[in-house]
Amino acid sequence: MEVYHPRTWKERGLVWGVGVALATLVVIWLVLGWYWSREPDLFDVETVARQAVGGDEQRLVTGVYTVATTIHVAETLLDKPGGYLSNDVMPPGVFLDNMPNWEFGVVVQLRDMARALRNDFSRSQSQSIEDKDLIVAEPRFNFDTESWLFPPTEREYRQAIEALQRYLQRLTDPQQPDAQFYARADNLRDWLALVEKRLGSLSQRLSASVGQLRENTDLAGDPAATQSTRTAGRQVVRTPWLEIDDVFYEARGATWALIHLMQAIEKDFDSVLAKKNAHASLRQIIRELEG
Repeated sequence: MEVYHPRTWKERGLVWGVGVALATLVVIWLVLGWYWSREPDLFDVETVARQAVGGDEQRLVTGVYTVATTIHVAETLLDKPGGYLSNDVMPPGVFLDNMPNWEFGVVVQLRDMARALRNDFSRSQSQSIEDKDLIVAEPRFNFDTESWLFPPTEREYRQAIEALQRYLQRLTDPQQPDAQFYARADNLRDWLALVEKRLGSLSQRLSASVGQLRENTDLAGDPAATQSTRTAGRQVVRTPWLEIDDVFYEARGATWALIHLMQAIEKDFDSVLAKKNAHASLRQIIRELEG
Protein backbone atom coordinates (compact mmCIF):
# COMPACT_ATOMS: atom_id res chain seq x y z
CA MET A 1 0.00 0.00 0.00
CA GLU A 2 1.14 3.51 -0.83
CA VAL A 3 0.77 4.72 2.73
CA TYR A 4 3.44 2.26 3.89
CA HIS A 5 5.91 3.01 1.10
CA PRO A 6 9.25 4.39 2.42
CA ARG A 7 9.03 7.30 -0.03
CA THR A 8 5.70 8.37 1.46
CA TRP A 9 7.13 8.25 4.96
CA LYS A 10 10.10 10.35 3.83
CA GLU A 11 7.84 12.94 2.22
CA ARG A 12 5.36 13.17 5.12
CA GLY A 13 7.94 13.21 7.89
CA LEU A 14 8.75 11.20 11.02
CA VAL A 15 5.73 12.29 13.06
CA TRP A 16 3.33 11.18 10.33
CA GLY A 17 5.13 7.86 9.98
CA VAL A 18 4.98 7.19 13.71
CA GLY A 19 1.28 8.06 13.71
CA VAL A 20 0.57 5.61 10.89
CA ALA A 21 2.52 2.89 12.67
CA LEU A 22 0.62 3.42 15.91
CA ALA A 23 -2.74 3.51 14.13
CA THR A 24 -1.89 0.27 12.35
CA LEU A 25 -0.85 -1.34 15.63
CA VAL A 26 -4.11 -0.30 17.29
CA VAL A 27 -6.14 -1.78 14.42
CA ILE A 28 -4.20 -5.05 14.70
CA TRP A 29 -4.81 -5.11 18.46
CA LEU A 30 -8.54 -4.49 17.97
CA VAL A 31 -8.85 -7.30 15.44
CA LEU A 32 -6.87 -9.69 17.62
CA GLY A 33 -8.87 -8.66 20.68
CA TRP A 34 -12.13 -9.38 18.87
CA TYR A 35 -10.87 -12.75 17.64
CA TRP A 36 -9.46 -13.77 21.01
CA SER A 37 -12.69 -12.79 22.79
CA ARG A 38 -14.79 -15.31 20.88
CA GLU A 39 -15.97 -18.14 23.12
CA PRO A 40 -15.10 -21.70 22.05
CA ASP A 41 -17.83 -23.79 20.48
CA LEU A 42 -19.43 -26.71 22.29
CA PHE A 43 -17.86 -30.10 21.63
CA ASP A 44 -19.16 -33.67 21.61
CA VAL A 45 -18.17 -35.56 24.77
CA GLU A 46 -18.78 -38.90 23.05
CA THR A 47 -16.20 -38.08 20.37
CA VAL A 48 -13.71 -36.79 22.93
CA ALA A 49 -14.00 -39.95 25.06
CA ARG A 50 -13.57 -42.26 22.08
CA GLN A 51 -10.53 -40.33 20.90
CA ALA A 52 -9.05 -40.58 24.39
CA VAL A 53 -9.13 -44.38 24.23
CA GLY A 54 -8.11 -44.63 20.58
CA GLY A 55 -11.54 -45.83 19.51
CA ASP A 56 -11.23 -49.02 21.58
CA GLU A 57 -14.71 -49.85 22.90
CA GLN A 58 -13.23 -52.15 25.56
CA ARG A 59 -11.47 -49.19 27.15
CA LEU A 60 -14.63 -47.09 27.49
CA VAL A 61 -14.89 -48.02 31.14
CA THR A 62 -16.74 -46.14 33.85
CA GLY A 63 -15.19 -42.72 34.36
CA VAL A 64 -13.64 -42.28 30.92
CA TYR A 65 -16.26 -39.77 29.77
CA THR A 66 -15.86 -37.57 32.84
CA VAL A 67 -12.06 -37.62 32.96
CA ALA A 68 -11.59 -37.23 29.20
CA THR A 69 -14.07 -34.34 29.14
CA THR A 70 -12.34 -32.63 32.06
CA ILE A 71 -9.03 -32.92 30.21
CA HIS A 72 -10.52 -31.51 27.00
CA VAL A 73 -12.16 -28.60 28.83
CA ALA A 74 -8.78 -27.73 30.38
CA GLU A 75 -6.97 -28.07 27.05
CA THR A 76 -9.53 -25.81 25.37
CA LEU A 77 -8.98 -23.24 28.12
CA LEU A 78 -5.26 -23.12 27.30
CA ASP A 79 -5.30 -23.71 23.53
CA LYS A 80 -8.22 -21.58 22.31
CA PRO A 81 -7.42 -18.57 20.05
CA GLY A 82 -5.11 -16.29 21.99
CA GLY A 83 -4.35 -19.01 24.50
CA TYR A 84 -4.83 -18.39 28.21
CA LEU A 85 -5.39 -14.64 28.67
CA SER A 86 -6.00 -14.09 32.40
CA ASN A 87 -2.29 -13.59 33.13
CA ASP A 88 -1.36 -11.59 30.03
CA VAL A 89 0.77 -8.49 30.62
CA MET A 90 1.13 -7.41 26.97
CA PRO A 91 -1.40 -5.95 24.52
CA PRO A 92 -3.96 -6.80 23.42
CA GLY A 93 -4.53 -9.46 26.08
CA VAL A 94 -3.86 -7.11 28.98
CA PHE A 95 -6.70 -4.85 27.79
CA LEU A 96 -9.26 -7.63 27.43
CA ASP A 97 -11.80 -8.07 30.19
CA ASN A 98 -14.56 -10.44 29.09
CA MET A 99 -12.47 -13.48 28.17
CA PRO A 100 -10.44 -13.56 31.43
CA ASN A 101 -13.71 -13.62 33.36
CA TRP A 102 -15.00 -16.40 31.09
CA GLU A 103 -11.78 -18.29 31.79
CA PHE A 104 -12.25 -17.89 35.54
CA GLY A 105 -15.72 -19.43 35.31
CA VAL A 106 -14.20 -22.44 33.54
CA VAL A 107 -11.34 -22.71 36.03
CA VAL A 108 -13.73 -22.81 38.99
CA GLN A 109 -15.56 -25.77 37.44
CA LEU A 110 -12.26 -27.52 36.71
CA ARG A 111 -11.21 -27.03 40.31
CA ASP A 112 -14.48 -28.45 41.61
CA MET A 113 -14.28 -31.47 39.31
CA ALA A 114 -10.63 -32.12 40.19
CA ARG A 115 -11.56 -31.99 43.87
CA ALA A 116 -14.48 -34.35 43.31
CA LEU A 117 -12.25 -36.76 41.40
CA ARG A 118 -9.64 -36.75 44.14
CA ASN A 119 -11.95 -36.89 47.15
CA ASP A 120 -14.98 -38.82 45.89
CA PHE A 121 -15.09 -40.39 42.45
CA SER A 122 -11.73 -42.18 42.72
CA ARG A 123 -12.20 -43.45 46.29
CA SER A 124 -14.32 -46.34 47.51
CA GLN A 125 -14.69 -44.92 51.02
CA SER A 126 -13.51 -42.02 53.18
CA GLN A 127 -10.52 -43.94 54.56
CA SER A 128 -9.29 -45.29 51.22
CA ILE A 129 -5.99 -44.13 49.70
CA GLU A 130 -6.03 -41.11 47.40
CA ASP A 131 -5.03 -41.63 43.77
CA LYS A 132 -1.40 -40.62 43.20
CA ASP A 133 -2.07 -38.66 40.00
CA LEU A 134 -5.14 -36.85 41.30
CA ILE A 135 -3.05 -35.72 44.27
CA VAL A 136 -0.93 -33.88 41.68
CA ALA A 137 -3.77 -32.58 39.49
CA GLU A 138 -6.09 -31.07 42.09
CA PRO A 139 -3.73 -28.52 43.71
CA ARG A 140 -2.33 -27.41 40.36
CA PHE A 141 -5.75 -26.39 39.12
CA ASN A 142 -5.98 -24.29 42.28
CA PHE A 143 -2.88 -22.31 41.35
CA ASP A 144 -3.11 -18.51 40.99
CA THR A 145 -5.02 -17.69 37.79
CA GLU A 146 -2.99 -14.53 37.11
CA SER A 147 0.61 -15.66 37.59
CA TRP A 148 2.70 -14.59 34.59
CA LEU A 149 6.06 -16.00 35.68
CA PHE A 150 7.73 -18.06 38.42
CA PRO A 151 5.84 -20.18 37.43
CA PRO A 152 3.28 -19.16 34.81
CA THR A 153 -0.27 -20.35 35.35
CA GLU A 154 -0.24 -22.27 32.08
CA ARG A 155 2.61 -24.48 33.27
CA GLU A 156 0.73 -25.49 36.41
CA TYR A 157 -2.45 -26.23 34.47
CA ARG A 158 -0.48 -28.26 31.90
CA GLN A 159 0.94 -30.36 34.72
CA ALA A 160 -2.59 -30.88 36.03
CA ILE A 161 -3.71 -32.03 32.58
CA GLU A 162 -0.75 -34.42 32.32
CA ALA A 163 -1.64 -35.89 35.72
CA LEU A 164 -5.24 -36.42 34.60
CA GLN A 165 -3.99 -38.08 31.42
CA ARG A 166 -1.89 -40.48 33.49
CA TYR A 167 -4.90 -41.25 35.66
CA LEU A 168 -7.02 -41.85 32.55
CA GLN A 169 -4.37 -44.15 31.10
CA ARG A 170 -4.29 -46.20 34.29
CA LEU A 171 -8.09 -46.14 34.53
CA THR A 172 -8.41 -47.85 31.14
CA ASP A 173 -5.67 -50.39 31.82
CA PRO A 174 -7.07 -53.62 33.34
CA GLN A 175 -3.58 -54.41 34.64
CA GLN A 176 -3.69 -51.38 36.97
CA PRO A 177 -6.67 -51.87 39.32
CA ASP A 178 -5.37 -49.18 41.70
CA ALA A 179 -6.93 -46.53 39.43
CA GLN A 180 -10.69 -46.51 39.89
CA PHE A 181 -13.76 -44.36 39.22
CA TYR A 182 -16.76 -45.17 41.39
CA ALA A 183 -20.10 -44.12 39.87
CA ARG A 184 -22.17 -44.11 43.06
CA ALA A 185 -25.23 -42.06 43.93
CA ASP A 186 -23.56 -40.47 46.97
CA ASN A 187 -20.56 -39.34 44.91
CA LEU A 188 -22.83 -37.79 42.31
CA ARG A 189 -24.94 -36.12 44.99
CA ASP A 190 -21.89 -34.47 46.56
CA TRP A 191 -20.68 -33.05 43.24
CA LEU A 192 -24.16 -31.83 42.27
CA ALA A 193 -24.50 -30.13 45.66
CA LEU A 194 -21.30 -28.20 44.95
CA VAL A 195 -22.53 -27.28 41.46
CA GLU A 196 -25.79 -26.08 42.99
CA LYS A 197 -23.91 -23.72 45.31
CA ARG A 198 -21.78 -22.34 42.47
CA LEU A 199 -24.78 -21.69 40.26
CA GLY A 200 -26.73 -20.25 43.17
CA SER A 201 -23.97 -17.73 43.85
CA LEU A 202 -23.76 -16.73 40.19
CA SER A 203 -27.53 -16.41 39.99
CA GLN A 204 -27.65 -14.13 43.03
CA ARG A 205 -24.85 -11.94 41.69
CA LEU A 206 -26.50 -11.66 38.28
CA SER A 207 -29.93 -10.83 39.70
CA ALA A 208 -28.36 -8.22 41.97
CA SER A 209 -27.28 -6.20 38.93
CA VAL A 210 -30.44 -4.09 39.31
CA GLY A 211 -30.33 -3.98 43.11
CA GLN A 212 -32.67 -5.95 45.36
CA LEU A 213 -34.06 -5.67 48.87
CA ARG A 214 -33.58 -9.12 50.37
CA GLU A 215 -34.66 -10.73 53.60
CA ASN A 216 -31.85 -12.31 55.58
CA THR A 217 -32.39 -16.07 55.25
CA ASP A 218 -28.93 -17.13 56.42
CA LEU A 219 -30.29 -19.07 59.41
CA ALA A 220 -33.72 -19.92 58.05
CA GLY A 221 -34.99 -23.44 58.69
CA ASP A 222 -32.75 -24.21 61.66
CA PRO A 223 -33.92 -22.75 65.00
CA ALA A 224 -30.67 -23.78 66.72
CA ALA A 225 -28.34 -22.23 64.11
CA THR A 226 -25.99 -19.38 64.99
CA GLN A 227 -23.52 -17.22 63.09
CA SER A 228 -20.31 -15.43 64.00
CA THR A 229 -21.43 -11.85 63.25
CA ARG A 230 -24.91 -10.38 63.54
CA THR A 231 -26.34 -9.04 60.27
CA ALA A 232 -29.36 -6.92 59.37
CA GLY A 233 -32.73 -8.58 58.83
CA ARG A 234 -33.05 -6.83 55.49
CA GLN A 235 -30.35 -5.56 53.19
CA VAL A 236 -30.03 -4.06 49.74
CA VAL A 237 -27.82 -6.24 47.54
CA ARG A 238 -26.39 -4.77 44.36
CA THR A 239 -23.56 -5.87 42.08
CA PRO A 240 -21.30 -2.86 41.35
CA TRP A 241 -21.98 -1.43 37.88
CA LEU A 242 -18.43 -2.03 36.67
CA GLU A 243 -18.60 -5.69 37.72
CA ILE A 244 -21.88 -6.63 36.02
CA ASP A 245 -20.25 -7.75 32.76
CA ASP A 246 -17.55 -9.56 34.75
CA VAL A 247 -20.16 -11.70 36.48
CA PHE A 248 -22.00 -12.26 33.20
CA TYR A 249 -18.94 -13.66 31.42
CA GLU A 250 -17.88 -15.67 34.46
CA ALA A 251 -21.32 -17.27 34.39
CA ARG A 252 -20.98 -18.00 30.67
CA GLY A 253 -17.65 -19.71 31.25
CA ALA A 254 -19.04 -21.76 34.12
CA THR A 255 -22.08 -22.88 32.12
CA TRP A 256 -19.93 -23.74 29.08
CA ALA A 257 -17.81 -26.06 31.23
CA LEU A 258 -20.80 -27.49 33.10
CA ILE A 259 -22.67 -28.40 29.93
CA HIS A 260 -19.85 -30.74 28.94
CA LEU A 261 -19.19 -32.07 32.42
CA MET A 262 -22.85 -32.90 32.98
CA GLN A 263 -23.10 -34.59 29.59
CA ALA A 264 -20.11 -36.72 30.58
CA ILE A 265 -21.58 -37.44 34.01
CA GLU A 266 -24.78 -38.64 32.35
CA LYS A 267 -22.74 -41.20 30.41
CA ASP A 268 -20.69 -42.48 33.34
CA PHE A 269 -23.60 -42.52 35.81
CA ASP A 270 -26.10 -44.00 33.36
CA SER A 271 -27.13 -46.92 35.59
CA VAL A 272 -27.36 -44.73 38.70
CA LEU A 273 -29.54 -42.17 36.94
CA ALA A 274 -31.71 -44.88 35.41
CA LYS A 275 -32.31 -46.48 38.81
CA LYS A 276 -33.30 -43.11 40.27
CA ASN A 277 -35.32 -42.25 37.13
CA ALA A 278 -33.27 -39.04 36.96
CA HIS A 279 -32.14 -38.96 33.33
CA ALA A 280 -34.88 -36.52 32.34
CA SER A 281 -34.05 -34.20 35.24
CA LEU A 282 -30.35 -34.06 34.37
CA ARG A 283 -31.11 -33.52 30.69
CA GLN A 284 -33.42 -30.65 31.58
CA ILE A 285 -30.62 -29.04 33.60
CA ILE A 286 -28.32 -29.37 30.58
CA ARG A 287 -30.99 -27.78 28.34
CA GLU A 288 -31.32 -24.87 30.75
CA LEU A 289 -27.55 -24.35 30.73
CA GLU A 290 -27.48 -24.47 26.93
CA GLY A 291 -30.21 -21.83 26.78
